[in-house]
Amino acid sequence: MRLDKYLKVSRLIKRRTVANEACDAGRVLVNGKTAKASLNVKVGDVIEIQFGTRSVKVEVTDIAQAVRKEDAKEMYKEL
Repeated sequence: MRLDKYLKVSRLIKRRTVANEACDAGRVLVNGKTAKASLNVKVGDVIEIQFGTRSVKVEVTDIAQAVRKEDAKEMYKEL
C-alpha cells in the first residue's frame, strides 16, 4: 500500500492530500530515510512523522484497505 494512503487509512494523518504534502516536504521518514508518498509500506516498517516540534514514531503492524475508526489504532504500534 502507498505510504500516503496508509497514513490516511490508519488515521495518523487526517487527509491523503495532507499526507502527500508532508511526504513532499520531507517530514515523513520510513526506516530512517526520507520517503516519497508513493513508497510501498510493509508490515514491520518504522514510520516517523514530524509535526512541527512534535514527532510521532510508529511501527506498521497491519495493512488494510479500509478500517473502522475504532480499529485504526490496531494498524500500528507506537514506539
